[in-house]
Amino acid sequence: MGLLEQLNQDMKQAMKQKDKEKLSVIRMVKSSLQNESIKLGKDSISEDEELTILSRELKQRKDSLQEFKSAGREDLVKKLEVEINILQEYMPKQLTEEELEVIVQSTIREVNATSKKDMGKVMSAVMPKVKGKADGSRINKLVQQHLD
Repeated sequence: MGLLEQLNQDMKQAMKQKDKEKLSVIRMVKSSLQNESIKLGKDSISEDEELTILSRELKQRKDSLQEFKSAGREDLVKKLEVEINILQEYMPKQLTEEELEVIVQSTIREVNATSKKDMGKVMSAVMPKVKGKADGSRINKLVQQHLD
């Protein structure tokens, strides 16, 4: 089942259960997906493009969450945490630290990286491999640990 079909089913379920938060998030994601397909001039978008949109939405909320926490806006923090949890239901299973470690080490060997100067090369090679399955900041920390 594609993401759009899943969202439609979950939207119907959220309407029946009167789950306003979930309904709001689902509508927002559907809107983002439709806007992207219009922007690309396509009737439908690929799974990879869907994942990119979901990742972008999740990252925006995580960034906002940090801002609201530092500003002491607990009301908005709670709302965003609920939205993040709902969005994560649609993301692929996240990689464990061990799985990420293996991917990072093998990529460092693939691109023959030896120092922190090669960080960009490594990051650009790792990110497509873990798209949607790991946060960029986690990967960045691991790459930095392995490059001296």
